[in-house]
Amino acid sequence: MEVLATPFVDRVKEARDILDVHVRDMVAWHFDPNTGCPFWLAFAEELDFDPRREIGGYSDLKYLGHFQDEWLRGGPVRRWIPRGSEEQRTYVFETGGSTGVPKYRISQNDFQIDYEMFSEHLSEETFPKGADWLMLGPTGPRRLRLAVEYLCQIRGGICFLVDLDPRWVNKLIKRGALQELELYKAHVIDQALTILRANDNVKCMFTTPKLLEELCEKISLQKAGISGIFCGGTEMNAQFNRFAREELIPGIDFVPTYGNTLMGLAYSKPLELGDNYAITYYPPVPRAFIELVNPNNPDEVVDYDETGRVMLTTLTKEFFMPRFLERDEAERAKPIEAYPWDGVRNLGLFSELQESVVVGVY
Repeated sequence: MEVLATPFVDRVKEARDILDVHVRDMVAWHFDPNTGCPFWLAFAEELDFDPRREIGGYSDLKYLGHFQDEWLRGGPVRRWIPRGSEEQRTYVFETGGSTGVPKYRISQNDFQIDYEMFSEHLSEETFPKGADWLMLGPTGPRRLRLAVEYLCQIRGGICFLVDLDPRWVNKLIKRGALQELELYKAHVIDQALTILRANDNVKCMFTTPKLLEELCEKISLQKAGISGIFCGGTEMNAQFNRFAREELIPGIDFVPTYGNTLMGLAYSKPLELGDNYAITYYPPVPRAFIELVNPNNPDEVVDYDETGRVMLTTLTKEFFMPRFLERDEAERAKPIEAYPWDGVRNLGLFSELQESVVVGVY
């Protein structure tokens, strides 16, 4: 008997149902006195309802309000460790910190899980198993450094790393020290060139748009043997996407990515002829979910193809972050076959913050 394909609209509904079930599971975990972390258990004591009973799905997370940026700044960082997994090895990653106290995010297994999932979306032809990698991006206390190395390792490679402090870059930019900035940039690129020239098995890279452009002024990455690059950062827009594919690295598989310490990694839709090089990302549902909201009314989701502020919800056993208003904005994109949930297109820095945020090496 012939089995009919499930209509796409049913797949969209199924994905939303899976998200709702996952929300209930994560709320049950994070607000249970036996498994939740001290922060959320203390938060629950101030509520006049039990989240485990009242939150039946994603839309009910509005009862918890918006996750606040300042909650992650400063310690004690152990207040974020769930009691249900407190015996596990714990990492702490930082995001921000150019001015003031950085935001801290504890992690146990999430960064490995996120990059294992991402690995499944990479081509084995252009990101071959057994190939070594170059990680040319922010290092130090950032999740990205360990995550890219882990991605390389699970694909059978060895990861070479540069030493790069983006906070120092931001300070140089703020005080207009352009000569020092150029010297530091040259120092970083020189490290990458040394690695590429001394190691023939480096076939894959992670880097940021600005650093990729600088590196390509010094070397042909295709002649150096690079076959796949995944690239992320604030400057990853349609203009750069076209510039990279047509001028910087023609013939090399170019995989844009949108991710951060708080979310994990979103997947980019394969580029099609009618996209005009615009990049569309889809979050890793149900572990993370994105809505694009009216900046003046965050309870209002914008229509498809309209621009809104990114509202991110992260839903894993080690980190629960409901309805956090990010510093990014984008156009709302419709679900597609591969990802039957909303995506974000033409991502960029939230317009109201553009004058106050230093982009740096990103």
